[in-house]
Amino acid sequence: MPRSRSAVSAFDPDLTSLPAVAHRLDFADHEAEVPMHAHRKGQLILTLHGAVTCTAGSQIWIVPPNCGVWIPGGVPHSARATENARLNYLFVEPAAASLPADCCTLWISPLIRELIDRLARERADYRPDSHAARLARVVLDELAEMPLEHFNLPVSGDPKIRAMADALTIEPSDRATLGEWAKRVAMSERSLTRLMVRETGLTFGRWRQQLHLLVALRDLAGGATVQNVAAELGYESVNAFITMFKKAVGSTPAQYFAQRKAPLKT
Repeated sequence: MPRSRSAVSAFDPDLTSLPAVAHRLDFADHEAEVPMHAHRKGQLILTLHGAVTCTAGSQIWIVPPNCGVWIPGGVPHSARATENARLNYLFVEPAAASLPADCCTLWISPLIRELIDRLARERADYRPDSHAARLARVVLDELAEMPLEHFNLPVSGDPKIRAMADALTIEPSDRATLGEWAKRVAMSERSLTRLMVRETGLTFGRWRQQLHLLVALRDLAGGATVQNVAAELGYESVNAFITMFKKAVGSTPAQYFAQRKAPLKT
């Protein structure tokens, strides 16, 4: 069946003032692109299967296994999901929980994951004295204790950095040097070097490696093989890609997904 509906139209979290409501979304039924939008409630995005990449707060965020991306209320955001993506959203009323004031990636315990999944089966207009209300309270209390992870790419509002991020997201195998990028965006290499560090806090090499990591996590979770991801990112060999991945996250792709009980194609 063709995917014709935008995910934004599937559920409006601001129709209720309850502290927390959950909603499951299957992207087999919706367009992969979620346009820029915002809502009063904060939003936690969890993947059950596949992967989703979010843009929010001048950052690009990936939602890897056993983590969730937290977007505070009022922050404009957009997303792109893999075709096999199934997600759980948790929408949180402002001030209902002690959650970060900025966008971030949170580690999500198996308990929280299961509780949110259970809450997603409840009506969005549950009574304040119901079992669903008690579930929501436990979820919010537990969520406030979760540690931060670092699966984001700073892109800033600068149009030149944004253009580089957009181009490399579309064609991540592009191995152009910083000098070549400087010519493309009509700057000197020295000026682009300073701009990159000032706007993102990273050197160009570290920034591109982080982008490669996000693309790799997204595509591996979406069902791509390690060999195909290595080729997509322009690595000369699978071993070179695995070395980059292990240096970035502390384990090989197979180990990373096994630790999170997520299947990985080899």
